[in-house]
Amino acid sequence: MSKFDELLEVYKAEFKKILSEDLDEDFLTKVTKGLGPSIYNTDASKVSGSDPKELETVKKNFLIKKLGLADSPELDEAIDAVIEKLGRSNRNKYRAIVYYLLAKKFKKEEIYN
Repeated sequence: MSKFDELLEVYKAEFKKILSEDLDEDFLTKVTKGLGPSIYNTDASKVSGSDPKELETVKKNFLIKKLGLADSPELDEAIDAVIEKLGRSNRNKYRAIVYYLLAKKFKKEEIYN
């Protein structure tokens, strides 16, 4: 099994452990591939829900640049809701899962096609 496949299995298990919603495994795979080599870096592969600078990066680089959304308070609210859903004290807020949930929330799955 490749390192990518191993990490994808970790993300799937974490998703199923924390969230009660259905997992679109194909979409999670696309989001994970879209993250490129950052998934192999322990720090870069996770989102710090308590670091305002990190959350601003998620907003600017993912929601605005990647998904093409306009900057608005709704973006901050969505990020906050995802962090809350994954658990503020959870140290394993994997970037792939955060991005997956945000893309789903804003119905931007077509970006990964």
